[in-house]
Amino acid sequence: MKTHVANTVRGCFSALSQIHSIPWSLPRHALVTLVRALVVSKVDYCNAVLVGIPKYLQKRLQSVLNAAALLIYSAKKYDHITPLLRELHWLRVPERIQFRLCVLAYRCMTGTAPPYTWLTL
Repeated sequence: MKTHVANTVRGCFSALSQIHSIPWSLPRHALVTLVRALVVSKVDYCNAVLVGIPKYLQKRLQSVLNAAALLIYSAKKYDHITPLLRELHWLRVPERIQFRLCVLAYRCMTGTAPPYTWLTL
């Protein structure tokens, strides 16, 4: 799990540093869309396997979301992050993991989950 989280954090901060060079040339809604597509999607990828990871790994992933929110709102490093996350409607990492797992379980129970053909072989 350490390597997965480390690679995810590294990739997200790389994307954030590239986005950091152009935020003034984009309207806020476009910047939010760009950050969601390039950063938040990486944090959410394979979320179900992150169940039960240690707090220090959760904090590393949370630091990515915090940095993304600070970038979107052009806030300072030590500004309070909770109002920014609320305005973006972003959950914290432990709640994101639990939410994605619950959605996956719900979709499996209702039959709306995508079919996996390799299971039927």
